[in-house]
Amino acid sequence: MHMRRAFYIGRFQPFHIGHYSTICTIAKEVDELVIGIGSAQKSHDPENPFTAGERVMMIRHALEDADVKHYAIPIEDLQRNAVWVSHIISMSPPFSVVYSNNPLVIQLFREANVNVRQPPMFNRKGYSGTEVRKKMLEGDEWRQLVPTAVADVIDEIGGVTRLRNVSMRDME
Repeated sequence: MHMRRAFYIGRFQPFHIGHYSTICTIAKEVDELVIGIGSAQKSHDPENPFTAGERVMMIRHALEDADVKHYAIPIEDLQRNAVWVSHIISMSPPFSVVYSNNPLVIQLFREANVNVRQPPMFNRKGYSGTEVRKKMLEGDEWRQLVPTAVADVIDEIGGVTRLRNVSMRDME
């Protein structure tokens, strides 16, 4: 029997319920999932407060109880879209299908003749890393937007304090 392995990429800043729901849906269609952690080199800035290692922890703990065989692979950005797909392929276990709703990701993989599917999106307005980070910064309730295990990781690493610190303007 041929194993179906898929690839799904995101920044996961942080990993939220929308990601979790999408991954659980994809997992019903494939045997294994390679989760690409995009912009892996970025951390400690307002859009990317968490390190690649912290995002690996979030994903691992969030998916512990889900029936999802997965690999979480940090992938650094290349500022050259023409070679991005071959970079991904070189960093990842082999896969036969990519799941994405990102127009650029879809375009690049299709140009490389890779099968691309668009997974359903779950409440994209409510579940976005931007929304989670905004609520953290404003002191609003953010925990219901992420799996409990992710909130635990964010607490463990002092993530909210870090986000607030890296989002401050220089002191006069």
